[in-house]
Amino acid sequence: MIALHQKSLFHASWIVSLAVATALAASRADAAELIAIGTLTDSTDLSGLTGTLENGDPANILGGIGSGLAYAGGDTFLALPDRGPNAVAFTGGDAYDNTTSYVARFQTVTMTLAPTLSGSLPYSLTPTLDSTTLLYSTTPLDYGTAPVPTANTGNQYFFTGRSDAFGPGSSLVTTDARLDPESVRVSNDGRSVFISDEYGPYVYEFDRATGARIQTFNLPAEYGIANKSAVGDTEISTNATGRVSNKGMEGLAISPDGKTLVGFMQSPLAQDGGDGGRYNRIVTIDIATGATHQYVYDNYIGTDPTNGDSLNKTYNSSEIVAINDHEFLVLERDGKGLGDGSSAKVKKVYKIDLAGATELPPGTAGADNLAGYAVTKTQYLDLRSALQSLGFTPQQIPAKLEGMAFGQDVVVNGVTKHTLYVANDNDFVPDQCAASVALGTVCDSDNFYVFAFDSTDLPDYQAQEVAPVPLPAAGWLLVSGLGALGAAVRRRRNS
Repeated sequence: MIALHQKSLFHASWIVSLAVATALAASRADAAELIAIGTLTDSTDLSGLTGTLENGDPANILGGIGSGLAYAGGDTFLALPDRGPNAVAFTGGDAYDNTTSYVARFQTVTMTLAPTLSGSLPYSLTPTLDSTTLLYSTTPLDYGTAPVPTANTGNQYFFTGRSDAFGPGSSLVTTDARLDPESVRVSNDGRSVFISDEYGPYVYEFDRATGARIQTFNLPAEYGIANKSAVGDTEISTNATGRVSNKGMEGLAISPDGKTLVGFMQSPLAQDGGDGGRYNRIVTIDIATGATHQYVYDNYIGTDPTNGDSLNKTYNSSEIVAINDHEFLVLERDGKGLGDGSSAKVKKVYKIDLAGATELPPGTAGADNLAGYAVTKTQYLDLRSALQSLGFTPQQIPAKLEGMAFGQDVVVNGVTKHTLYVANDNDFVPDQCAASVALGTVCDSDNFYVFAFDSTDLPDYQAQEVAPVPLPAAGWLLVSGLGALGAAVRRRRNS
């Protein structure tokens, strides 16, 4: 661990069969090579939930799982949906931002990579949904004016996506039932998952097997807001400090040694310029002690190093993943592309190093005061360019590329390489697949894009070693008062 300013810091399947077969590495400056694309085509998950949400969607709808992506060892990943469907308005939904009583959960997915003998990519990727785990508290939660989940029992209080599921106090109180998960990581022993949230913002630890909340990590007070509302615009207009509504803790990394979490805000805090501002905050959390330290990230892009375009704009940050205990990859993007009905322009991965950064002194606020603390960033991968090189148009590139995780090693042309997975959030709108047929049958589904790189690309890369968690050979069901529903339904679905 590198010491920073006297403190230690860490850190189905489908292949796009387009006519263009391109040597991607040769045509781009980026070192990582796109080797596979896959999609999860299921329409419902394995939660066992029944009934419908306020907008008519089934309670067990599968979607949005590219909000967060975590490596869990071998070919296993955890895919995280956010707070559930709210992209489409419904009657009465304006009072709570068209959110629904979607129970927070994560999906366990097997990612099977296999060499291909033909096609434009060297590997095929087959994602298989293995299980769904619902997230809950063992102590009572405050649901405010939102419906109490019917799955609740005497010692299971499930988190919900409804924006009005909160009680008194600031947004950092731990009794609010609303949860908008955005990023997920797995502990080195494989038994816990760490999830960041936008409503608080929060960083929670959950039991991976049961979905029970284990602990809450206390974030600096300036991250919270004093005046909560079920309507995001109201929260923004009534709070001069704290996270911007729907722009909270978007990214989360874990150092390879499993000792440090690194949270990344999607946009600057209100006191630092708010949405559209320039300086996001990075907060590191010592898992053992809860101690936090803050750093600054400049999300402004002037000239695009890929093509020389003058962008001169700030972009939101969607994800952060640890290369080692001090270097990270950060995903920046616009909101344009497939799903937005527009053309993607900025989908970039940058490399940063906190070892050369100056920690932000406590109490520092304001864009002018944060400017001098910004870490240096260099472009590592242009996702838009990589997909365009394969034949995608800017209209076919998903608007919300949000999840990112390192994965299992593969052999490409006789060379062992590491992998980087990128996932998209389709906002729970699967019918966009039908609407996109005219674009070449590329759908805004739950897609995964796999890039390969070797030690010369990221010479100091250290893989996180996640221990396998033994499970019974047959599927199992947690009953704990839920009967046939279960807090988590785990079984293998053959494809």
